[in-house]
Amino acid sequence: MAVVEQGGSISMASGTTEEETPPKEVNSDGNCKEDNTAEAPTEATIEVTMETEKSKDLPATSQKPISGTVVVQGNSNTPASEKLQRVRSWSISKYKCTRQALSEKLGRGSRTVDLDLERRLELLKDNRQRYDHMTKLAQTLANQLAQLTVTQKSLGDAFSELSVKSPSLYAEFGMNAEAQRFLAKSGETLTEAINTFTSDLNTLINKTIEDTMSNARQYEAIRIEYDAYRVDLEDLNLGPRDPKTLPKLEQAQKNFQSQRERYEKVRDDLSVKVKLLQENKVKVLHNHLWLLHSAVAAHSLSCHHFLVQNMQQAGEHFSSPDTGTPSWLEKS
Repeated sequence: MAVVEQGGSISMASGTTEEETPPKEVNSDGNCKEDNTAEAPTEATIEVTMETEKSKDLPATSQKPISGTVVVQGNSNTPASEKLQRVRSWSISKYKCTRQALSEKLGRGSRTVDLDLERRLELLKDNRQRYDHMTKLAQTLANQLAQLTVTQKSLGDAFSELSVKSPSLYAEFGMNAEAQRFLAKSGETLTEAINTFTSDLNTLINKTIEDTMSNARQYEAIRIEYDAYRVDLEDLNLGPRDPKTLPKLEQAQKNFQSQRERYEKVRDDLSVKVKLLQENKVKVLHNHLWLLHSAVAAHSLSCHHFLVQNMQQAGEHFSSPDTGTPSWLEKS
């Protein structure tokens, strides 16, 4: 078999060898010039051989476009069996916790109790209810004072108008107008102080204490789960021990130990948080109760001082001889 180059194409001949006239070049004057290169067939053979070897090394690629539905395979790291196992473990844990909670409510089950922590949580819960009631009463007082100041302003304006329209009672109406305006202004200051007090108490009750109570509810849920695994381990320890129950007993012991460490960690964290809350609560209430008392005292003292001065001015005015016009009875 021979490889022959002809007119830029390659043909394979088998059986016989075909010789071909070398290509000629045409000069500008029309004469043909023979190509004296005798090694052209050999070079063509080398070229074809190299291209063929290169084409063998290239991987075959499909030229068909991708169309239709493309199926993407899921991650094989989480097979369905593992998911089912997690669901099964979660269901068993929830069943045990529900059984433990029901047995405690019915008075048939035992529960783990931290006497010191339980006492402080009960006290915190009772204090929160009392603080909330106090805050609502203070807010009611602030709303009533705000309405009172509006009424006092309106009454002071009415006294002022009457003092202008009644020259004979100008001083009397004027003193009462000044008194009501001063009381309204002082009442606004007291209302602002009470609103600040209620706002800070709402922050303490609904954010700080509520955050601790949320941790207490979480602690209670973990305590129930710990008791459920504890009761399960106690039941297995009371039963017979044979090759079938030993693996279950070992697994129950591991689960109990894990739940015990978790329970103790949450209990210690909650105990520290309750202590810090108690200290912070005392400081916050001390400051705000003192500020509220100071505002009430300042309101009462300022009103008392103004009213005393007002009464003195009124006494001086009324004690002076009346130089007004005589009564019509005196004229008659």
